Amino acid sequence: MNKRPSRASRRSFLAKATGAGAASLLAPAARVLAAGPVGSSGALGFAELPDGALAEQALYALPGKVPLIKKTFRPPNFETPVEYFRTAVTPNKAFFVRYHLAGIPQVGAKEWSLSVGGESAERELKLGLAQLKSEFKPAQVTAVCQCSGNRRGLFEPHVTGVEWGVGAMGNAVWRGVRLKDVLAKAGVKAGALEVVFDGADHPALEKTPDFVKSLPLEVALDDNTLVAFEMNGAPLPHWNGFPARLIVPGWTGTYWVKHLASVKVVSQPEKNFWMSAAYRLPKGRFKTPSFQSQVAAANEPITSMVVNSLITSLRSGQQIARGKPLEVKGVAWDGGAGIARVEVTTDSGATWQPAQLGRDLGRFSFREFSLSAPTRSPGSTVVMARATSTSGETQVEQLIHNPAGYHHNVVQRIYVEIV
Repeated sequence: MNKRPSRASRRSFLAKATGAGAASLLAPAARVLAAGPVGSSGALGFAELPDGALAEQALYALPGKVPLIKKTFRPPNFETPVEYFRTAVTPNKAFFVRYHLAGIPQVGAKEWSLSVGGESAERELKLGLAQLKSEFKPAQVTAVCQCSGNRRGLFEPHVTGVEWGVGAMGNAVWRGVRLKDVLAKAGVKAGALEVVFDGADHPALEKTPDFVKSLPLEVALDDNTLVAFEMNGAPLPHWNGFPARLIVPGWTGTYWVKHLASVKVVSQPEKNFWMSAAYRLPKGRFKTPSFQSQVAAANEPITSMVVNSLITSLRSGQQIARGKPLEVKGVAWDGGAGIARVEVTTDSGATWQPAQLGRDLGRFSFREFSLSAPTRSPGSTVVMARATSTSGETQVEQLIHNPAGYHHNVVQRIYVEIV
C-alpha cells in the first residue's frame, strides 16, 4: 500500500522548496489526493515499475499544478499522468516537474537578470526580463521536453535513478528569444567551443555539485534554441523554470536549464560533474548526434531523443464489446526529424495498418495518431503502435540496455479482450 505523506512532511517540503514564508501561504494548495497505487506502467502495456517505487507513488498537487505522480519531494520530481497526453499540447498545470537540486529559487520577474559572458565572449551583458522582451526579436517553437530518464523504471533489469514511468515529458508552445541573438549581442570570439548554462537552483549541501550544463556552439546558435519566458501563452510556471529557461528542441530535458541565470561562451570543454560524469551513454550505442567535444574513450553525453510513441486510449486488461470499434489513439515524437508514420496492429502483430496522423505542429512536437479497428470475434489480442521518423528511425522491439536507463523506446504492448 502507498504511504500517505504526513502533514509535517508536506510543510517541510514546501518550506525547503519555496521558502518558509511562501510555504505558509501555499501549503493549503499542496495536498495529497490519493494514497492508492498510481502510475502503473504495467497497466499501460509496459514492464512494471519496481515494487518499492510503485508503492511509494501517490498523486500530489503542488501549488499551481493538478495532481501529479509524486516520485520524490526533495528535490521535487513529479510525473504527468497519462490522461494529459490525450492532446498534442500538455497543459501547464499538468506539466511534469524535474529538479536535481533541492534549493528551488523564488525569483521575481523584476529582480531577475541573465548574465552573459565567458572567456570567448567579446563583452559581458546583464539583461533583465524587460530587456529580453524589448531588445530582441521574439521567437516561438512547439517542442517536447522529455527527461533523459523517462521510462527508466521500465528497464529490466532495473537500473538506479529516479524510477520514472511514461510521464516525465510534455509538449508545449515555448516563446522567448533566440539564444543566438543574445550571443550575437555579446559577441562570440573565434575559437569558441561550447556555451555553458547555470540556473538559480542550488544544492542543499555544499559538497553537492551545482547543476551546470553545456551545449556545442552550433546547437546554441541554432535558430530553434531559445531563452523562453512563456509556455503555452502564459508566463513560465514556477515549477517549470520561471522567469526564463533554456529551450533545446530535440535534445533531452537535461539541457533545458530552468531559472536560467548565467550563459558563458568558452573555448574548452565544460568539466563539471553533470557533463563529465552524469548523463552519459556507452559510446556509439545509439544513432544520435555526438557532442564531439565531450566524447570520452568509453562513453559520451546523451543528446537528442529517440523516436517513440505512447498509446493513451487503452489500458491492459481492458474489455471491448464485440462490434464496438477498437479506438487506438496516442502521440508520437522524436529528436527533431519529425514523425513520418505510425503503424498500429490490433491482432498481436499479424498485420499492421497506418494510423491517421493529427495536425503537424512542427518537427519537434508531439504528433497525434489514431486508428479505429472493427472487433468481429471474441478473444484476447495485443494492440501495439510503432512510430517511424522522417529520418527512417523506428521504435525497437527489444530494449537497448544502458547503465543509466536512457532512451527506452520499446514498442508498447497492450492486452485487450473482445467480449
